[in-house]
Amino acid sequence: MPGSEIQQIKTFLAAFARRKAARTVDFPGGFAALDDAFPLSHGNNHAVVDGAVDPGALPALADEVLGHLPYRLLTVLDDEAGKACAEPLLRAGYAHSVYLFMLHGGPVPAGGGAEEVDLDAFRVPLARRWRGFLPEAGEEVIRQLVDRRETGRRGAHTVQFIGARTPEGEVASWADLYLDPASGTAQIEDLVTSELHLGRGYADAVLASALRRAADAHCATRFLTADASDWPRHWYERRGFSVIGRCHGFERT
Repeated sequence: MPGSEIQQIKTFLAAFARRKAARTVDFPGGFAALDDAFPLSHGNNHAVVDGAVDPGALPALADEVLGHLPYRLLTVLDDEAGKACAEPLLRAGYAHSVYLFMLHGGPVPAGGGAEEVDLDAFRVPLARRWRGFLPEAGEEVIRQLVDRRETGRRGAHTVQFIGARTPEGEVASWADLYLDPASGTAQIEDLVTSELHLGRGYADAVLASALRRAADAHCATRFLTADASDWPRHWYERRGFSVIGRCHGFERT
C-alpha cells in the first residue's frame, strides 16, 4: 500500500541522515544532522523534522540547533506537517520547495552496463559539474561538495557509486545507490551526467544498473526524490517511477 511505503521511505531517510552525520543534536520533533568537516555543505548541516513539531516554534528551534551556521536548511518529511510549517518559516525568511517521493513500479531492467566506481573515478567531472551549477562558488566550496560524497557511505548498510563510462573510460554519468536489504529499501540519489556527455544514454545506463542492483539485493521499495518543480521528475516517470508522496524543504541563506 502507498501509505506503508511512504512511511518506509520516511523512516529510511531519517535513519540515513542520522547515520551519515558526524554528530546529531535532537530537538522536539526532529534532529540536526551536522558535520563540522564540511561546514560549507548545506546537505551535511541541516535539520530534519521526522516527528510531531510545533510549526510556530520551528524557526526558533532551527536557530538554536543551526545557529553556528550562516545558513539554515530544514527538511520536513511528513507532507501535512510540511504544509503546516510553511507559513511560519516563510515569515522567518525561508524559501520553500516541495520534493516528491517517486517509487519505481515498472519492470526491473536487466541492467545497463554501468559499474561500481570509487569517488576518484568521477571526481574531475563532478567538480566540473558543480562549477557549472554554482559559478560564483569558490574552490573550497567545490572541494567540500565533491569530498562530502564519501560521507554518504555511513548512511546505509550498503552504499555504492554507480558510473557509466565512455568508450575511452571516462565516467560520463554517476549516481549513489543506498541499499538496506533488512527493510527492503533502496534509494537512488544524485544522478548526474557530465555536461560533455549529455543526451547519449549514460544516465539511462546508470539508472538501469542501479535498479537491477537494488532488485538483486531484495529491495522491493526502490525510490528516489525529485524536485516537484523541475524537469527530471518527468524523465523518471517515463522510466517507471510514479509519485507516491511529498516532503518539504526550507532554506534561508
